[in-house]
Amino acid sequence: MQVAEFDFPFDPRLVASEPVLPRDQAKLLVLPASHRSSHSMMHHRVADLPHLLAPGDLIVVNDTKVMPVRLTGRKQPTGNAVDILFVREVAEGLWEVLIKGRLRPGQRIDLGVDGVLEVQSRDRVRTVVRLDCAMSPREFFARWGMMPLPPYIDRAPGDMDREWYQTVFAQEEGAIAAPTAGLHFTPELLTRLNQAGIGVARVTLHVGIGTFKPITTDHVEDHRMGSEWFEVGAETVQAIAHTKEKGGRIVAVGTTVVRALETAAARQGALGPQRGETSLFITPGFSFQVVDALMTNFHLPKTTLLMLVSAFAGTSLLRQAYEEAVRERYRFYSYGDAMLILKS
Repeated sequence: MQVAEFDFPFDPRLVASEPVLPRDQAKLLVLPASHRSSHSMMHHRVADLPHLLAPGDLIVVNDTKVMPVRLTGRKQPTGNAVDILFVREVAEGLWEVLIKGRLRPGQRIDLGVDGVLEVQSRDRVRTVVRLDCAMSPREFFARWGMMPLPPYIDRAPGDMDREWYQTVFAQEEGAIAAPTAGLHFTPELLTRLNQAGIGVARVTLHVGIGTFKPITTDHVEDHRMGSEWFEVGAETVQAIAHTKEKGGRIVAVGTTVVRALETAAARQGALGPQRGETSLFITPGFSFQVVDALMTNFHLPKTTLLMLVSAFAGTSLLRQAYEEAVRERYRFYSYGDAMLILKS
């Protein structure tokens, strides 16, 4: 497949710079299972989920927690400012980071009175730095870091983003980006889902650079996903098995949930508890074993996220859905609106 097949015309004015509040009032474009065409799409709000799903369905969410790991430092001795995104700790005191500019091993970067970086290695694949600070890295990030908003949000992160860019499920710290479909849920919506007989289960996938790694090849098959840590626990496996036995649907909230569940199923031939690294790249033609419905935000063109959703919905139908969303002025990307794709 050509990567160009996953492009679409787009109005950049539709990129959302902040969420709708309350968050469950975001628009929801529903692609129903029957008569799957552009003429059967329905326009709702996320708050309508209890009526759009059925008693006995199971929603699966990602409980990863975004770390405030974006910082600004100053290179020694010039004092030139540089933006740094801490990706993950690779050894005690050593961090993989994303950072622009010319940097060589030994380069030191001031992070204020409490910390300093020293570049340990840098190549075309990654940069590793040593972080020296007066407190633990987690405490340092919590005090001085900013939320790592995506670059298409054309503003600096603010204090409100610490709440906005975190789901109500956030528990397991380790992500550098939010599982954005989960941002639409509120405590009130969860209460109503429970009252409607719709369950909620959790997986963890720490969203990292693997999810957002740009595709630089012409052919989809030549792209290689970066790895990200995930866990599907025994309790969630049992809840999914029980739901399927009773005829309920498994509704994945976000592409990261799909990748976690389908990785766990593919490795064993059937869904079972799993934890570790996944680099699963889902493209059209993929055979889904676990997920029956998908709630997801609108994604950037020519990305692995869009390809996964194309695999689930069908490329033609998804293109029609995006055209409909543009016509109806849906808000796009991390703080934007969502769609619900039902396959049964």
